[in-house]
Amino acid sequence: MRQLSNLTSYFVTEDVTLRDALIRLNESELQFLLVVDSDRRLLGTVTDGDIRRGVLRGVQLEDSLSQCVHSNPLVARHGSAKAKSLLHQVPFVPVLDEAEHVTAVLLRDSAEILIKEAVVMAGGLGTRLGSITKQTPKPLLPVGGRPILDHILESLELSGVQRIWIAVNHLSEQIEKFAQNRRSTAQLEILSEDRKLGTAGALGLITDRPAQPFFVVNGDVLTDTDFRAMSTFHRKHDHEGTIAVAHHQIQVPFGVVRHDAGLFSGIDEKPMIRHFVAAGIYLFAPEILSLVPRNQQMDMPDLLNEARSVGLRLGLFPIHEYWTDVGRPEDLSAADERHRQDVDDA
Repeated sequence: MRQLSNLTSYFVTEDVTLRDALIRLNESELQFLLVVDSDRRLLGTVTDGDIRRGVLRGVQLEDSLSQCVHSNPLVARHGSAKAKSLLHQVPFVPVLDEAEHVTAVLLRDSAEILIKEAVVMAGGLGTRLGSITKQTPKPLLPVGGRPILDHILESLELSGVQRIWIAVNHLSEQIEKFAQNRRSTAQLEILSEDRKLGTAGALGLITDRPAQPFFVVNGDVLTDTDFRAMSTFHRKHDHEGTIAVAHHQIQVPFGVVRHDAGLFSGIDEKPMIRHFVAAGIYLFAPEILSLVPRNQQMDMPDLLNEARSVGLRLGLFPIHEYWTDVGRPEDLSAADERHRQDVDDA
């Protein structure tokens, strides 16, 4: 945790224009502004994402910043022992005195915010879920009262991701509308697949390509995985790619016969077979994007095999936390029940 005490360059009044606020954000080391009144009492905060959502709603760059202020940010009180814990939820926390004046801002350690960009693959048909995805795209199906995509975006934002591309195809207009209306802390951008490009092909649509490692997350994955832990793991092992994997086990319903050159050597009754399976979460170095052709279909296994064949190092990040691929009706029901229970227990 770091503490920022020299706040003069971060103070702004709500009557400045969006254009002026964007200039201030671009000049700032940290991507936020503190909106204060004439006595420097906190009125709210503004991020780049707040302003971009305002523009999507029709707010003009010459309009006042008041239309984009997040007026109810998480704050800490001076001397509170709980201040540090708030940084698990947001990247910065204003500290206020009894008169609501901002005295400092608490920041996550810079080493914690390693990955700033991500891609969410949200263009699939969701055919295994049957008729429910004919009218609603799978990423927008509700789990615990919120769309699956909302859970994914929140997890990425809480890990420090600041820019997220969402790849869309099936019922894309619904996902685009959701992204426009969502109050995101990250900057959301849409990658539109004019035709189905497979599970990795949408990566070829990125024009302003990341200069640093970035996440790729399937739009039907729900997990408690710590994305920051995955990024630390990736950097420590100096990989060009890291694949999150989960344990999956299958029980063979028969006795499996072991043999040697046709001679019986033993039998295992209904054994459990355990494998690592791809969990739909990846961390890629920018050079992997050069392997993805533009506007051509490519599935993730093909991309991973191609990366390995050209000598790129791909590591595995085992997940031990909660993880599920919401691919079947029973998976959706189980995930919904779990998340509703989490809400009830909170």
